[in-house]
Amino acid sequence: MNILIIDAQGGGIGRQLVAAAKEAAPSAHITAVGTNTAATAAMLKAGADTAATGENAVIVACRRADVIMGPLGIVIADSLFGEVTPGMAAAVGAARAVRILIPFENCDNRIVGVGDYSTGRMIELAKRELSEILGVDSGRQM
Repeated sequence: MNILIIDAQGGGIGRQLVAAAKEAAPSAHITAVGTNTAATAAMLKAGADTAATGENAVIVACRRADVIMGPLGIVIADSLFGEVTPGMAAAVGAARAVRILIPFENCDNRIVGVGDYSTGRMIELAKRELSEILGVDSGRQM
């Protein structure tokens, strides 16, 4: 099982997702890719097995991932204050992986129908979804 976690800016969400994924799937290989070195360093420090930075790293890692986790902005070109390139967004969107996206309303994107949860609660929900994908929904091909 290859889990890819992508984050931007300071990597705070990615750091929390790495920790949650390690707890939910201890035997999975977790790759962290940051849009910048600060995000990558934060996720590596949180326990990612491998890490890289930049657009090409996102594109390559998306081809190898079974599950992709990150803020919703990773599928929207020019989001996260311009750190997500069109190539990154296309690679995440076209990946065969299951995507678990955290719905932050920033960078002029509004998500309706989503509760007003704290960051910690959204990370917990993402961890629960990953657990369901790995355990409860065992019929899904990975």
